[in-house]
Amino acid sequence: MTVRVAVVGLGWAGRELWLPLLREHTDFEVVAAVDADPASREAFTKATGVTAYPSVDALTARSVDLAVVAVPNYLHAQVAGALLAVGVSVFLEKPVCLTSAEVDVLAAAERGGGMLLAGSAIRYRGDIEALRRILPDLGDIRHVDLGWVRARGVPRAGGWFTRRDKAGGGVLFDLGWHLLDTLAFLLGPVRFTQVVGVTSDDFVNAGAWRAAWRRDQPGADTADVEDTARGFLVRDDGVSVALRASWASHEARDVSSIQVEGSAGTAELRCTFGFSPNREPEPVLTVTREGAATRLAVPTEQIGVEYRRQLDGLAAMLADPDNRGKAVAEARPIVRMIESFYTSARSARARRAEPAFQ
Repeated sequence: MTVRVAVVGLGWAGRELWLPLLREHTDFEVVAAVDADPASREAFTKATGVTAYPSVDALTARSVDLAVVAVPNYLHAQVAGALLAVGVSVFLEKPVCLTSAEVDVLAAAERGGGMLLAGSAIRYRGDIEALRRILPDLGDIRHVDLGWVRARGVPRAGGWFTRRDKAGGGVLFDLGWHLLDTLAFLLGPVRFTQVVGVTSDDFVNAGAWRAAWRRDQPGADTADVEDTARGFLVRDDGVSVALRASWASHEARDVSSIQVEGSAGTAELRCTFGFSPNREPEPVLTVTREGAATRLAVPTEQIGVEYRRQLDGLAAMLADPDNRGKAVAEARPIVRMIESFYTSARSARARRAEPAFQ
């Protein structure tokens, strides 16, 4: 049975990423779109012949089976909640929401309506699956080092990505959420019992560090979010986690890395997540035991294939009632951790501002 889909939000993600993938996939039929901008709606309908509406109020459970929501972060809970409440199931790419209160809104809407499914493309990468398969060979997991560090990749200042009131925060929400979600995929989702974090903004307002490959809407040259977040976390299963997410750095390439330390060995994956062209040449996975490092074979894949692969299983996920509530359950500990992280970072900044005792 073909899943009838509405694409909600015709910005870059909706128009350039999800729309082409959905239209070429045999499991889905795009039957509607939603965008507040009249020009975007007109261009979409002219190009596709599919009706575009100004509001999600036009969508019902009788007309669509699934809404792929690709709106800015600050609208996630509002838009997804409204759709869920009227019985429309929702596929929402991370970050799912910005606060614990918004998690509660989504949970309540899902209980009485449609099903919430959360996008998590990194889980569908072949190199991540290769890393996951070898984890049992590492013994008891003790520590994980997570990093997603761009050389130059700051979203355009003044756009919603770099406004705290619109994005919730900076790189911690943008890249950090994906790292934390990947950790939950590898080791299982749990609470974080201890969170210490610091943030910095050395690059976010400097034009030379912007991402030339991003096509963000222009904005003023000001931003009030962090471009780098560094933290140390402890999960309630005793595993410690070092986290670094950076939109910009002094590195030569955009690098994503995951190192998992166990009692019987250490595994490290070095690659590049996302669409940046400034990438590592290929993913490299190594396992080290007693001083001897072995490189394992991992697939070299087309950039973005994980998004197409994610759609391959989406129809089955939608049809499985056991998935109801899972997205909320996985989002809740991540949102709480991010809230605690920012609290810690604010405390650190306040201490730095205090005059030193003589």
